[in-house]
Amino acid sequence: MEAAYKKEDRIPDVILLLVTLLLVVVGTAMIYSSSSIIALEKFKDSQYFLKKQLAFVFIGMISMIVMTKLPYSYLRKLAYPGIVLSLVLLTALFIPSVGMRRGGATRWLNLGGFSFQVTELVKIAIVIFLAHLLTRKAYQITNFARGVLVPLGATSVVIVLILLEPDFGTSAIIASILLMMLCIAGAQMKHLLCLVGAFIPIGVALILYKGYRLTRLTAFLDPWKDADNTGFQIIQSLISFGSGGAFGVGIGDGMQKLFYLPEPHTDFILSIIAEESGFIGVAIVIAMFALFAFRGFVIALKAPDLFGSLLAAGLTMVISLEAFINIAGVMGLIPLKGLVLPFLSYGGTAFIMSMTAVGILLNISTQTS
Repeated sequence: MEAAYKKEDRIPDVILLLVTLLLVVVGTAMIYSSSSIIALEKFKDSQYFLKKQLAFVFIGMISMIVMTKLPYSYLRKLAYPGIVLSLVLLTALFIPSVGMRRGGATRWLNLGGFSFQVTELVKIAIVIFLAHLLTRKAYQITNFARGVLVPLGATSVVIVLILLEPDFGTSAIIASILLMMLCIAGAQMKHLLCLVGAFIPIGVALILYKGYRLTRLTAFLDPWKDADNTGFQIIQSLISFGSGGAFGVGIGDGMQKLFYLPEPHTDFILSIIAEESGFIGVAIVIAMFALFAFRGFVIALKAPDLFGSLLAAGLTMVISLEAFINIAGVMGLIPLKGLVLPFLSYGGTAFIMSMTAVGILLNISTQTS
């Protein structure tokens, strides 16, 4: 046996893979724990959500394996078709009977027997597109008009369509990823500061423009002021965290999932983890996401080319930012944004796209120097 692997035979990043699989296992178990009562009440089957999630896990694992085997350089061919498809699907959301409205937002396409959350695909597509575009324009990146305005313009079209759904959280994530990828590509700091200076007042204006966003902000600042309405979700989440103590009340024994905490198996699954496994369980989950982010950026740092670095960093940011926003939101540290917790929350499109991103990261890791 050879002492070292050939470049094409190197194994993927084992730590990233193990962290991902551990999060998936924990998530699947907690989805069953948090949803069984609701599933029994609504569908007369306590394993309804578990069975569906297991199907999503199966599809997600296949997608991850396929992307691990597919050389990431091939994704450059999908950069422009991907962004065009994203724009088409985002536009299709506004067609009556095609776009599905849930929770006050139109984010799902009605595809007959199942639904598809478009923005989950868009986040992957925009990262591939920006990685390709910024690689092509690497020699112009210090030129604001050609190196910054072009990717900004393309990304802005996507952001505007997402804001119209409306989905402020995903728009903020994509804007943050754009800034980070521009920074990695070598954009000048003064140009990045100009963009940040423009994004902040736009963000404030968008919050003030939509009343429900301002309501979320005030509920975050003082949820007990309107405990039965705008502050209800965060208060119930905080009760979950407080009830869990250091070691939790035991897996399956939580009370907040008994119709107190809204969406316990999706947006607020960490709250159930906090109640049933306590501070220790939450600390382990946060540590795993921190390790995931660390390994993802290590892969980006060691990638053999700029496209690989930008792609790995962008995909790592997608998952890490979503995790941070969800964790901080359910803990009452920032306003709630309605984003799920990657790998842990129930959901099809989000889970499959996250596993696809992991597959791409693992493939890049096999090419690192």
